[in-house]
Amino acid sequence: MSSMDVANLTKEKLEEMFKQGKRFDNRDLFDYRELKIETGISNQAEGSARVCIGNTDVMVGVKLGLGEPYPDSPDKGNLTVSADLLPLASPRYESGPPRFPSIELPRLVDRSLRESGMIDFSKLVITKGEKVWTIFVDIYPINDGGNVIDAATIAAIIAMKTAVFPGLKEDGNVDYKNRTDKKLPISDETLPISFTFYKLGNTILLDPTREEEESCDVRITLGISRYNKQYMVNSAQKTGETALSEEEINKMLEILPKKFDEMDKKIKKLIKI
Repeated sequence: MSSMDVANLTKEKLEEMFKQGKRFDNRDLFDYRELKIETGISNQAEGSARVCIGNTDVMVGVKLGLGEPYPDSPDKGNLTVSADLLPLASPRYESGPPRFPSIELPRLVDRSLRESGMIDFSKLVITKGEKVWTIFVDIYPINDGGNVIDAATIAAIIAMKTAVFPGLKEDGNVDYKNRTDKKLPISDETLPISFTFYKLGNTILLDPTREEEESCDVRITLGISRYNKQYMVNSAQKTGETALSEEEINKMLEILPKKFDEMDKKIKKLIKI
């Protein structure tokens, strides 16, 4: 089926296909498209990664800077996540001031990273209450072919895992021309992966294409990590007016351990982090 044929599919047709467990690309409802990963794509960032899920293409860069800690956490470093959604990536994105998707995407990624406990923020402190490292995570979708959230989360994790600290000058300022071999204080045991479920009619699915995504009624993103062989839901955010039943939530939770293990295995097969 061509991309034009897919674009012309009606919501009703997709709903009928989903009821039968079918998708136009012959995947099962909970199967992801092919995953591809590149690292070191930016020589200006302290860490960077590019992740493709199907034709969805997302780049993430990590920069490290010095600044003051937040008033409510003087003994911890900072994390800031931002996204730049440009029209070249999707007809859904518009030029001009940031709109809701530009705010929502980094917020979802931030919550998956922060709530998992993967970052030891206390080790980002140089002088308590005065000077700490801030981790800047910048997300750049290159092509939005559906499910940008999960692709961005994976790219952010990999970019952070490959990042190294820049040097410090004698005056205490950052020396971006010289990098150390010191990596960010990130746990290997609590790395999160986000799984975004979509619902159309009475059918739940994962990793929709853009056409499938635009037809769905509701979306919920769950940030998952695994520690001591225990799976934890660290974050959850739902979008859409349609309700999710207790049975549907339980179904998602039932399949998450298997999907986490599958994605974790794919990532580790493609790259060492």
